[in-house]
Amino acid sequence: MMTTTATKRSVGYWIVAVFALVWNLIGVAMWYLQVSMTPEQLAAMPETQRQVYEGTPGWINIVFAVAVLGGVLGALGLLMKKRWAGTMFLLSLIALLVQMIGAYVVTPAWAAYGPVGLVMPVVLLLIALFLLWYANKAKARGWLS
Repeated sequence: MMTTTATKRSVGYWIVAVFALVWNLIGVAMWYLQVSMTPEQLAAMPETQRQVYEGTPGWINIVFAVAVLGGVLGALGLLMKKRWAGTMFLLSLIALLVQMIGAYVVTPAWAAYGPVGLVMPVVLLLIALFLLWYANKAKARGWLS
């Protein structure tokens, strides 16, 4: 009889998994706020932000949804100890990159925010890279099945 045992997951594993879920659920909320903005909310925005919002094509919002939903699925995969968590985080990372590049190429985001506007996208990218790395590390350590 063959018995397979996985290495015990640390408290840190569960903290990262819960953080990943909360972080990506915040992303889902941000996506929802983006796609459900009312004309009154749009009118209350500063002119430069309104121009970016109005210049954002629908496909960027779709890619945004893929990024945050992929992140939610990746986090759920970690919580359920599933190997596919890394695949979901990779999908999320790719969608995030497409969204970020698209936003700066097809909207007036650069003119509106300049280099300072890259701070949050870089933070998002670093977190997405960390979650992908962590899921792959967890898989390699036998924490995911």
